[in-house]
Amino acid sequence: MKKGTLIAVAAAFGLGGLIGALAWLAIGYAKDVAVSKSRPAWTEVAWPFGLDQWGKGKAFQCKAADCGTEVNLYIRAKIGFCNCTTGVADDEELERISDFDLMGSHIAKLGDGRPISVQWMKGRSRSYAIANPVHSGKSALSIAFNDRCDAIVATVVLDHDRPGAIEPGVIEFLNGKTVMRWAEVTLGL
Repeated sequence: MKKGTLIAVAAAFGLGGLIGALAWLAIGYAKDVAVSKSRPAWTEVAWPFGLDQWGKGKAFQCKAADCGTEVNLYIRAKIGFCNCTTGVADDEELERISDFDLMGSHIAKLGDGRPISVQWMKGRSRSYAIANPVHSGKSALSIAFNDRCDAIVATVVLDHDRPGAIEPGVIEFLNGKTVMRWAEVTLGL
């Protein structure tokens, strides 16, 4: 066999092996963070935080068996605290009204926020890493959406370092009857 052909065949096998290894890693990564294909089972739990200027909110948990990792969701209303003109339209407003105290004292942004919708309300979501959590977890999502001057702030704390993977399941739950009934009563709609 010619030297050039031998090198081409070896390179092809090497490239095929590399592609196979990357595919194997991607499949493992997807299994690690995937939200269950069935509907995540959210259970209401007691509000674990002390009373502050915003009062108690609602707390929900999705077990690892249902969400791929344990997910803790804390929501509460901030009446009259949202920018009445633009709502939660940018990352600066999201950070201003977020419940960072619930996530921990040392957080780091994991990229830019993105627009979200919860029923008729618009808002933003952003991922964070937690370096020194008050509540157990490695990462968090801060989600806020508003109805005029009133905001609902959701804080999601989870045990893996890819919070964006759980965001669609959380947004779906926030759009559901349980949260919407609470929001309508709390916001006086």
